[in-house]
Amino acid sequence: MSVTTITKAEEVIQNVKTGDTLMVGGFGLIGSPLTLIDELTRHEAAELTVISNNVGETGKGLGILLQQGKFKKAIGSYFTSNREVAQWYNAGKLELELLPQGTFSEAIRAGGAGIGGFFTKTAVGTELANGKETKDIDGETYLFEKALKADVALVRAWKADTNGNLVYYKTARNFNPIMATAAKYVIAEVDEIVEPGELSPEEIVTPHLYVDAVITSRLILTKDGVKERE
Repeated sequence: MSVTTITKAEEVIQNVKTGDTLMVGGFGLIGSPLTLIDELTRHEAAELTVISNNVGETGKGLGILLQQGKFKKAIGSYFTSNREVAQWYNAGKLELELLPQGTFSEAIRAGGAGIGGFFTKTAVGTELANGKETKDIDGETYLFEKALKADVALVRAWKADTNGNLVYYKTARNFNPIMATAAKYVIAEVDEIVEPGELSPEEIVTPHLYVDAVITSRLILTKDGVKERE
């Protein structure tokens, strides 16, 4: 089976619908699908629940979508990278669900693995445990965390072949591979698309069966900020 390879992000972003739950890769702006996010700023979809480590930075990446009021809820671990998140929350315009980063990663992995949830000791006895089930296991208290899944995942990889197999570049890999397993529809943004056989099987992290569409990046992150690819 071959993936649908689309070189125009504006076409494939139409798969994001109002009210969807959206997973978006990245840590800060590293490994973020900036081209897909940019196209989403011009797309009519709203009332989105975004699952991402952080909501971009102020006026950058997912931070632009926050300023546009496209999010109704954010689930993540590191909201302080964008101070506007707190402003929207305090104004009652954004729901937040804060998860410890290890819990966040495992919840996404569980969603992709078909596991309903898991018990962890992390956050037991804190405000993050309020309203959640606890269980005694071998004399210790554990907290139940539900798996995370999404309607659409926007992920960033380094290269793809035309079948949709993905490889990643160093720390830009971050949450992207697990998010690619946990959504109904997966769009990958990459620097380069090559022919089948050009990627070594040993370097492929995300097999093509998880990927529905691939686009080439137009926006890239440099030391001077987000720029158009030359």
